[in-house]
Amino acid sequence: MNIDTLQAALGWASVLNMGLLLFWFAMFMIAHDWVYKVNSNWFKMSVEEFDATHYKLMGFYELSIFVVLLGPYLALRIVGVP
Repeated sequence: MNIDTLQAALGWASVLNMGLLLFWFAMFMIAHDWVYKVNSNWFKMSVEEFDATHYKLMGFYELSIFVVLLGPYLALRIVGVP
């Protein structure tokens, strides 16, 4: 695997993961009651705990995307390895 392939893979993985994060956020905002109803069958928690857990996980996922995918992608772009 050369640098160009790695850079392309990191870029597309960043785009796909950000899309997944946006989909998660949209589902959480648009279908909040349905998502809570489905998950409350498996996990007994209040609506406030459910919301806090989802926001924490979304933040962790976003931070992970930046650190693991977007950071190395931008570093390779800035360095401009031929």
